Amino acid sequence: MKVTAKVIWSAMLAASLSLGLAACDKKGPVEQAGEEVDEAIDTIKNGGKESTASKVDDAVDEAREGAKDAVDELKKN
Repeated sequence: MKVTAKVIWSAMLAASLSLGLAACDKKGPVEQAGEEVDEAIDTIKNGGKESTASKVDDAVDEAREGAKDAVDELKKN
């Protein structure tokens, strides 16, 4: 069976998202600002292109916010 790079990346992304959501802690403003500075530095190092790590971090943050919003919505009902 031939495993393609797309399958490997998909598995790695799924694992990262799972771990990120499992370790879901609320970020403080200083931690959030630090992460944004780190992402900006990585973008500059990559010649203006956002790194894959930054994209994954953004996806995890969006998933975390979506999960939090869903929980909040369920608590209202």
